[in-house]
Amino acid sequence: MVRRPAQPAARTLVAALDVGSSKVCALIAEPGPDGRLKILGTGQRESRGVKRGFIADMEKSEIAIRESMEQAERIAGTQVDQVFIGFSAGGMVSDMVDVEVGIGGGRIQDEDIDALLAKGWSSIEREGRQLLHALPAFYTIDEVNGVKQPRGLHAEKLAVNIHVITADPAPWKNLNLCVRSAHLGVEATVASPVAAGKACLSEEERELGVALVELGGGVTNVSVFAGGMLVGLKSLAIGGGDITDDIAAAFGTRRIEAERIKCFYGSAMTSPRDNHDMIELAPIAGGQEGVEASRITRAQLVAVIRQRLEHLTAQVEEALKQMGFGGAIGRQIVLTGGGAELKGIADYAQGVLGRTVRIGRPGMPGLPEAHSGPAFSTLAGLALFAASGEIDLRVGFGPKDSGEKPSGNWLQRLIAAFRTQY
Repeated sequence: MVRRPAQPAARTLVAALDVGSSKVCALIAEPGPDGRLKILGTGQRESRGVKRGFIADMEKSEIAIRESMEQAERIAGTQVDQVFIGFSAGGMVSDMVDVEVGIGGGRIQDEDIDALLAKGWSSIEREGRQLLHALPAFYTIDEVNGVKQPRGLHAEKLAVNIHVITADPAPWKNLNLCVRSAHLGVEATVASPVAAGKACLSEEERELGVALVELGGGVTNVSVFAGGMLVGLKSLAIGGGDITDDIAAAFGTRRIEAERIKCFYGSAMTSPRDNHDMIELAPIAGGQEGVEASRITRAQLVAVIRQRLEHLTAQVEEALKQMGFGGAIGRQIVLTGGGAELKGIADYAQGVLGRTVRIGRPGMPGLPEAHSGPAFSTLAGLALFAASGEIDLRVGFGPKDSGEKPSGNWLQRLIAAFRTQY
């Protein structure tokens, strides 16, 4: 008989890896007896081989992955073989599968739940897509919805809602190949909105209805939660890196300089002093004889930022409309991701979208200050997801993300690191 997935054994360590368009970051944590995570080490490197969430340069991505994990391992004083990785691109689609079985008025046994979950697994249509998640959300007993643990209760019918997330297979395969090339095994691939939602949304927000907007470097993921689960998501090919590029193009400066002035002086909101505050920035040809630093007003900088934000918020609004985010559940939006660190962006979005907006930061005690901002919500959420032991039907009924186990791990990464130096 097909058995539902058993509860995983207690983990001694969890390792998370977030491969984004602007940065690659890693985290190693130890679950405590109270279920809370103790952060042992973190690592971060600039992402040079990822474009719009897609792997564009295998070698550069592999180096960044390996170095960020090695940094986390050095701080933690340990090595890891398996990681949970975040996935933020590749046409992710969220859907619900509803199945039921007859109980005939008897008490619900393990065998009944087994049969229900097996039926749910066989009902999932993949159509050539990669299955990221098949999460049993809530059970229904006769007419009673939202039952979390039906075992032992009497019922005529038992049903379950299974939350399914699929993605285009090629980007998923490329990401997994990159991680394995860094001599790490992939324990699970987690959709970025699932991870970020776990890190910065409260259980009550997910129940009542909330939209989560992750402003990444090259991708913005818009997801809607209701009834305690993710019910819709859309990926937009726009992010904070586009604002940086706009600044660099508008004022003839390098991207690194554009990013600096965006972080230090940029804002989504205007102020009376903007026309008086001057900003000095180095031109692209800075350092050459006869080329001097230029000066712009803060008002000019804010104007460029707001022009791109108008385009971004229009796309977010359209995505929310397509997902039916309105009425009673459409009143709150949470902004997270690196782009949410822009000054005044919550007030700007609230004014444009006409909804309550707050900034979502990872709710994980013990995170280093450098990794406690909204840019690290997905990373923290991956660790929380790994430690939660949530039942995923793929674990019991389907193949794992990767059939290959890493061999050598830290020794192979040490040899690879040595070779890249020479």
